[in-house]
Amino acid sequence: MAMDFKTLVRTEHLNHNHCLFGGYMLLWVDEYAFIAATEEFPSAHFVTRAIEAASFEESVSDSSILNFHLERVKTGRTSVTYLVTVTATDLPTGAQRQVFQTRVTMCNVGPDGQKCPLPPQRPAQE
Repeated sequence: MAMDFKTLVRTEHLNHNHCLFGGYMLLWVDEYAFIAATEEFPSAHFVTRAIEAASFEESVSDSSILNFHLERVKTGRTSVTYLVTVTATDLPTGAQRQVFQTRVTMCNVGPDGQKCPLPPQRPAQE
């Protein structure tokens, strides 16, 4: 299953070099992975288990539109992993380029905070 999310890079997201602050990228990647997992397993209680290597391939400027493409790449007994690929669309040129990629693993936890089996997956919608 694949999902896409978009966000606009605004002035408050920029670092001292006037480029996207990496912490915002990680926040959005984590948030969208949580949403994707929750959409697929609505009765689960997810926490972030891991974000693999965070390598910022290119800088992102103000007013860029970021597209976060999430593709489920693994479903385990207690967790689900997504490949997150981020492309930036520069305004006003419309040029697109990949700027970031990582894998995020979300783990289902019970009331005690310990990992537990994933509940049934939401049926695929046509």
